[in-house]
Amino acid sequence: MLFFSSVLTTVADEPVRHSFFIAGPTFTGIINEAGDEEWDAGKPAARDGFILPNGNALIAWSDEAKELTRDGEVVFHYQCSVENQELGAVQRLENGRTLIAELGARPRLLEVSANGAVELEIKLDPETDNAHMQTRMARKLSNGHYLAPHLLAFKLKEYSSRGEMLREWATDLEELGGRPAENWPFTAIRLEAGRTLVTLTHGNKVVELDQDGHVVWRVDNDDLPHHRPFADPCGAQRLPNGNTVIASYAANGPIKVFEVTRDKQLVWSYTGPHRAHEIQILTTNGQPLAGQPLK
Repeated sequence: MLFFSSVLTTVADEPVRHSFFIAGPTFTGIINEAGDEEWDAGKPAARDGFILPNGNALIAWSDEAKELTRDGEVVFHYQCSVENQELGAVQRLENGRTLIAELGARPRLLEVSANGAVELEIKLDPETDNAHMQTRMARKLSNGHYLAPHLLAFKLKEYSSRGEMLREWATDLEELGGRPAENWPFTAIRLEAGRTLVTLTHGNKVVELDQDGHVVWRVDNDDLPHHRPFADPCGAQRLPNGNTVIASYAANGPIKVFEVTRDKQLVWSYTGPHRAHEIQILTTNGQPLAGQPLK
């Protein structure tokens, strides 16, 4: 079925076309470079997900996480425990386990084996009993620690494998509008030199914090006044070329996902029917991404 195409802008006179995985309220799967549905996971409303190097899709919904082949065969499955309410994030780790964020009465990160057994549990401190707002795109870092964005605490927290809270970074900074701006951290991506890229949902901005928590880069609707594409930015990805791809989950305009340069120029956008909770760029102009993108 044909859908609306991605909006194409130009960099050095060459049109930018991306295919991408989308976890969103109406569709979970792959959108090709023309903006059409290429592969459907068969269940919408995913929270998080990746296309793995083997071509399978690792996806988290609120109630379960699965790894699926392109034919729909389930090769990994984890069901949310009865003591908690929902899942928030999923990540395949270098050790072959799967990291899962589980929210509710016992907010925690889990490392789960290929057969679905819990091998490691990291207790989280989200500072709220609101399960849906405890954490979202938690990730394991290259140093073996875990980075969790805690929305209603207005904090990013880095935990050890023993559940010790090692460091925290605030997002209710006065220079960002303080608490009234509702800068809830959603996706947090650790970059080089200890910097962290953070989407701030109701704050409608994306920032980069240095290792001391200072804002060293930010982009919001004031930087893109002709488009104003920020509307509850949830998902994000830092591309190897240094550009940032952002998903506006509550988009009320045509732009659902977009790419901005370091100097805050809009170079690509998706204007099809599907809003995105999380995204993963897969190809650009017919070629797999060069280098290692961060998500």
